[in-house]
Amino acid sequence: MAEVLDLTNIVIHDEQGKVLYWTTGCQRLYGWSRDEALGQVLHDLLKTRYPLPRAEIVRQLRKRGSWQGELEQQTKDGALVSITSLWVARPTADERNSSVLQINSDITALKRTQAELVTREAHLRSILDTVPEAMIVIDARGVVTSFSAAAAQLFGYGPDDVIGRNVKMLMPAPYREEHDSYVGRYLATGEARIIGYGRVVKGLTKGGEVFPMELAVGEAQASGQRIFTGFIRDLTARQKMEEELRQSQKMEAIGQLTGGVAHDFNNLLTVITGNLEMLEPSLNNPLDREMLREAQDAVQDGAKLTAQLLAFGRRQPLNPEPTDIGPLVSNFAELLRRTLGEANELSVVTTGSTHLAVVDAPQLQNALLNLAINARDAMPGGGRLTIEISHARLDADYAQMYPEVRTGPYVLIAVTDTGEGMSDEVRQRAFEPFFTTKPTGAGTGLGLSMVYGFVKQSGGNVQLYSELGRGTSVRVFLPLVEGVEKTAGSTVGRAEVDAMPGGSETILVVEDDPRLRRVVCSRLRNLEYQVIEADNGSNALALLATRPEIAMIFTDFVMPGGMNGNDLAEAAVAAKPNIKVLFTSGYAAPDAARRQLRAGAWLKKPYTAIELAEKIRHVLDGPAV
Repeated sequence: MAEVLDLTNIVIHDEQGKVLYWTTGCQRLYGWSRDEALGQVLHDLLKTRYPLPRAEIVRQLRKRGSWQGELEQQTKDGALVSITSLWVARPTADERNSSVLQINSDITALKRTQAELVTREAHLRSILDTVPEAMIVIDARGVVTSFSAAAAQLFGYGPDDVIGRNVKMLMPAPYREEHDSYVGRYLATGEARIIGYGRVVKGLTKGGEVFPMELAVGEAQASGQRIFTGFIRDLTARQKMEEELRQSQKMEAIGQLTGGVAHDFNNLLTVITGNLEMLEPSLNNPLDREMLREAQDAVQDGAKLTAQLLAFGRRQPLNPEPTDIGPLVSNFAELLRRTLGEANELSVVTTGSTHLAVVDAPQLQNALLNLAINARDAMPGGGRLTIEISHARLDADYAQMYPEVRTGPYVLIAVTDTGEGMSDEVRQRAFEPFFTTKPTGAGTGLGLSMVYGFVKQSGGNVQLYSELGRGTSVRVFLPLVEGVEKTAGSTVGRAEVDAMPGGSETILVVEDDPRLRRVVCSRLRNLEYQVIEADNGSNALALLATRPEIAMIFTDFVMPGGMNGNDLAEAAVAAKPNIKVLFTSGYAAPDAARRQLRAGAWLKKPYTAIELAEKIRHVLDGPAV
């Protein structure tokens, strides 16, 4: 027994610390032999650091007979060791000169391990507090044992509100009701539906908001107990972006369809207009002439309808120029007030100065007029329409929500009413052509779709915000132009003419629609031009090579067969540099004509006989390309 005790770390000393007994275990722990230690003051020898004053330890020892605590001591070679020490009083027979039995255990390795664990835990906590995905740890009963900072931000609960409670509190129905049975089934059978997989589910915030989230769950065992770690990613922004992209693609598809229909319809209108004009001189009966005028008015109404369709499809002809939006809207305000009526108030607010954008001013005014009409109809009992013009910068975060948007500076035109507002269903379809909530015959359903197409074609973006009972705000973003001088636009009325200008030059007419080609050729021949016909670009080039007298090509911009009007013009100018070219189309934008040839060499379908005559003469009399 004595040999066993000698191997342990036991020291006997008096109350002042003088060493009376020193075991082999102490020699092995501290490095001092028995002869070196005996008679020494222990706390001086080992440079002991106590958790409280030594006198207090002695006092407790006398009162209680024992004391236990942790010490820091130093070995003979200077190494620090951590010690858990038990002191037991050993009174003498006279109970005056008592000694102390001190049993020391080396816990240096344990302390080092604990420090490493604390460091690792702090490191892990810092990771959990900064990782963007939320993390929740639960036990086999579904009780939350860990709740990261990202989870607190996502769900709105603090860790103290959640830890110790069932994770079901973060789930809406039906997930809440299914959770316990699912976990129980997994523990009993091993059937996994989420564990080890990713799944899109719903979460419930502290405020009662349900949101989509991606949940991935992993399983581990700690101290014989199963724990489940869930990583959660909020999908709200991503699903909104995907929905915006789907909506954008749908609108693009509808725009392609409506643009194509409008193009074909414009060809039909041009044929009808041409035949009516050629028929007019032969009518002597006043009743017949009245019927003809009604037919011509109907053609004009059809042309307006196709113009709205083209606006939505982003294929309307635009004449964009640098324009200061503030003065443009202010000068247009009086017409908007008359449109709104006396029961509604109009306010135009311009923040800052020089809101310059390259835009077709009349078309922008037409878009604002459509928005004002919609606002008036949404405020039958009267209300307020506010048009705010300011600068705005769309950043990368905004572009993530709306994939078609380019970042940068914009002119923002916010048109806000205090009307009835829209439901979510109506708001999602508001820009679709022919969609309307108005009674039959009260609207075409093309007003907002025209605004949408015009803004997109102008390189901008349009967003609609609306709530039932609170009103609607349409925000139009047009790219801001800096360092460009404004062009003072003016509208000059065309003087009435008694006779249409004609000529004797030879004109090559290129048109794939045979009916329209016949009408155009008849009109030009009536103007005494020499006319050659071709139904596509390849045939037109072949005729140009063999007919040197051709002075002009009058061509449709969009044609089948792989060669459009622009391709034809390039080839024709290369072969005959002095050739004049005039484009026509129902929806091709005229900027291509401006880039390839010269400004003005473009005629929009449907056109009247006098428009055709004047444009032909204008191009023929103009300078060479």
